[in-house]
Amino acid sequence: MNFNEGAFIYINKPYGMTSFGALAHIRYLISKRMHVKRVKTGHAGTLDPLATGVLILCTGKATKQIEQLQLHDKEYTATLQLGATTPSFDREHPVDNTYPTAHITRELIERVLADFVGDIQQVPPVFSAVMVKGDRAYELARKGHDVELKAKTVHIEELELTDFNPETMQLSIRVVCGKGTYIRSLARDIGNALGSGAYLTALCRTRLGDVRLEDCHTFDSFPEWLDTVLPDSEPVKAMNPRAPISPKAPVNHTPHIRPKQQ
Repeated sequence: MNFNEGAFIYINKPYGMTSFGALAHIRYLISKRMHVKRVKTGHAGTLDPLATGVLILCTGKATKQIEQLQLHDKEYTATLQLGATTPSFDREHPVDNTYPTAHITRELIERVLADFVGDIQQVPPVFSAVMVKGDRAYELARKGHDVELKAKTVHIEELELTDFNPETMQLSIRVVCGKGTYIRSLARDIGNALGSGAYLTALCRTRLGDVRLEDCHTFDSFPEWLDTVLPDSEPVKAMNPRAPISPKAPVNHTPHIRPKQQ
């Protein structure tokens, strides 16, 4: 495999690590194996630090395809906690408000979810990488600045309720969506529609185009695969990830990307 000419690598990003951190880790392993300072590497589609799942890395000339890869549909599984909100719409920040939940039933949830299928207006989270006059929104928010973001049109192709626990008031969903959709914002909006507030407690990207979670390497399994594609180079060991990861199936070498859904 020629990483300089261009290759696609599928990684299951671990919990608690940024997408750039995952990229830097894999780039370090490849560069050391090739005895070069740095192999050109990019990723297609950022995942939040508290999210896991499919992250496509592109090396060499394959980085030219990043913009195209980002256009394809994505699938997520997510767990929402009802009855409370946080400033970041996930567990990165503590709960700031609580709300009643006695009125919530599975039937109400299913009716509310149906309203979010199709083209919807969505305001991105303040704690996000959206640019505001040259600065990242999350940088401004962390400095205490008031950040006002505009709604944009995003597309939800499928939204399915997969589980609901009326005792804990937690629900799980499966989402198929287009580019630019924030699942954290979707959680916030579902909570508002239910009259109870909500925030994400778990998020996993299970598919990007035709690349699925089972196609991805973990940090544990990647060095072994690297041994097979660059066998004559010096062996390297993976740096310790922030969370224990169980090995998955070997990475595919060529992506087969599903056409963008209309």
